[in-house]
Amino acid sequence: MTDARDEPAALGAALIQGDRRALSRAITLVESERVADGPDAERLLATVVARSGGSLRLGVTGPPGVGKSTLIDALGRHAIACGERVAVLAIDPSSPVGGGSILGDKTRMGRLAADPQSFVRASPSRGVAGGVGHRTHEAMLLCEAAGYTVVIVETLGTGQGEHAVSSSVDCLVLVLIAGAGDELQGMKRGLLELADLVVINKADGENQALAEQTAAELTSALGLSPRGAAPARVVRTLSAREELGVADLWSAVGEHVRALSASGALARRRAAGEERELEVEIELALRERLQAPDLAAERRRLAALVVARKLTAREAARLLVAGLGER
Repeated sequence: MTDARDEPAALGAALIQGDRRALSRAITLVESERVADGPDAERLLATVVARSGGSLRLGVTGPPGVGKSTLIDALGRHAIACGERVAVLAIDPSSPVGGGSILGDKTRMGRLAADPQSFVRASPSRGVAGGVGHRTHEAMLLCEAAGYTVVIVETLGTGQGEHAVSSSVDCLVLVLIAGAGDELQGMKRGLLELADLVVINKADGENQALAEQTAAELTSALGLSPRGAAPARVVRTLSAREELGVADLWSAVGEHVRALSASGALARRRAAGEERELEVEIELALRERLQAPDLAAERRRLAALVVARKLTAREAARLLVAGLGER
């Protein structure tokens, strides 16, 4: 790294002081897939991690076209009006050519992005399952260290497997619209079981009656699905475009998080999220180590034995992993 501003210590210090450009550069660093950037990313995170963990972490998920970005734009501006500083991490599909974000949700949150108390960042998913990006958790930590009191993660919204975000946030909001079959698809994905709050968006004009009917049906259906000690799920209608019901949703988020905190469930949820992140990092570290040049000859030797039916693939993999500590 040639720019002194981007040295981990200097970058971390600027980030802590609230420098939005430093935060953007820091996220770029931790998202980098260049092996050479790994040590700097680790040093950067080590300088700021003690200042993280103090924000409200909110996830917003749902199928494409339901108005997630419009809702976040309105909800984020309402939170700022209530005295919060809001960071948004919008997970976009990755370009098959350059690997970067191809939708640019920031363009759909124009009013929020223009507010000096906000930070809006579109990050590519790079094919990672779970609706979040490769380094979303670390980006959240950086936003918290930069003083943002609310961090909103907008998931990819492609349908299957968007479950990882539920262990990364304090409250998961599922956004649906009435009359599009999304309720059933949500059930199939299991998102309704994971969601803490469900909102039926676009509840305005001719759609309002249908939205209210859908909300009533979902409330009844969710009542049949127990959640143990977790607070009961809440279903609300709103119009993000007209900004109707946004304040009520913000209040519901606060009530949910306070209930989790009082019961101790919030601490357990965050601990589970950190443990999940550790598992992900262990897998990444092992994958990187197994691709190292010094293991290439051993991989070829074991592959030849598997091809010759002298070893099973399972046995060969176990031997390769077992030998890592000797190298």
